[in-house]
Amino acid sequence: MTAWRLLFLLFACGLTAEGSGQTAAPDTLVPQVKFLSLQPAPTFHRQRFWATAGTGTAVYGGLSVALWNAWYKDYPLTGFHTFNDWGEWNDMDKAGHLFSAWTGCHYAFRGARWTGMGRRSAMWTAAGVGMGIMATMEVMDGFSEQYGFSWGDIGFNTLGVALFVSQEVLWQEQRIQMKISCVRPGYPEEPLYSVDGSRSTTLDKRAAGLYGTNFFNLLIKDYNAITEWCSVNVHSFLKNRESSKFPAWLNVAVGYGAGNIYGGFENKWTAADGTVFEPDPDRYPRYRQFYLSPDVDWSKIPTRHKWLKFTLGLFNFLKFPAPAFEMNTLGKAKFHYLHW
Repeated sequence: MTAWRLLFLLFACGLTAEGSGQTAAPDTLVPQVKFLSLQPAPTFHRQRFWATAGTGTAVYGGLSVALWNAWYKDYPLTGFHTFNDWGEWNDMDKAGHLFSAWTGCHYAFRGARWTGMGRRSAMWTAAGVGMGIMATMEVMDGFSEQYGFSWGDIGFNTLGVALFVSQEVLWQEQRIQMKISCVRPGYPEEPLYSVDGSRSTTLDKRAAGLYGTNFFNLLIKDYNAITEWCSVNVHSFLKNRESSKFPAWLNVAVGYGAGNIYGGFENKWTAADGTVFEPDPDRYPRYRQFYLSPDVDWSKIPTRHKWLKFTLGLFNFLKFPAPAFEMNTLGKAKFHYLHW
């Protein structure tokens, strides 16, 4: 279940102002800083704080209601229960929880720093926001008959928050970032017959019905299309990085993806009329993919234009299209001239 990704992508858009490295006083109004300026307040700014908190709360509340209506209302409610979803979707959703938790923290931290909040306070605020967003989904899952509360999801939520907090504590910068890329694969269009041979469909139709076809749907739930990335900024780890000629914007990214995923735990499903479909597992084996690719840290692209820097930073959660080397659990190695 992937409603968490939709909630994160829309909620994070309200928390995107770039933070600075300054220390803020706990409770001081700074009238000389323009409210709409992208420049972080040097000390605590009440108007900015309440505007950020109010906007984030309103967006969060509205989207929570919308997601309940979109994902849960058609399924019966039950008592709170757990669900072991290890291995479901080849654990692509676990990688997604890691991505969303870290990125939610990252954007919330930037918003908190924009208000003039001190780094340590902003860090713990961001950690709370990251865990809170993700916990909402798990609570909804826990009361839905269709799903269930997942300790595995909570574990990867915690890991994403810990990745953010540990880097802030160690370096006061995020040298390791979580990113995402997405492109719809060429799904097979030849006839796929039901187990009893009475009906036919195609894997392309199955994927369209299961995941959708527009880019937004692909980005939030097509596990065959999504690659989750851990992007490392090499320059930030150099001892003499001030004098180094290594580009500050050039990252090295490690990615994780999956292929031939047409069901949660197995490629077998039942249509609305009760017809059962099961693609040949030898022809369409489920597998995992591991990638190595260069990447770009857009926030480190040199520019004097504040709005351009802001915009580049806003979309920094997207992996830059680049050549990639793939290893997968089918025992194959591939080189992609361009992977996104």
